[in-house]
Amino acid sequence: MLENLGLDLDHRGNVKTIDYATSVSGVFAAGDMRRGQSLVVWAISEGREAARAVDQFLEGKESDLTSKDASVLRV
Repeated sequence: MLENLGLDLDHRGNVKTIDYATSVSGVFAAGDMRRGQSLVVWAISEGREAARAVDQFLEGKESDLTSKDASVLRV
């Protein structure tokens, strides 16, 4: 599915994001898809932050989140 969407992946096969936005406009990723297998508390936290990013996207606003992964390029 990830290949069909054309999402950019990192060297470990995780989806690359900036403020939870992927390389495909309107597609967001969080939790294990973004950071790899981790603790459920991280997934919950990222899910909440991703929901905020989706809301801002739908309202046409710039993200006010600070990227936690500076190793990827802004899309």
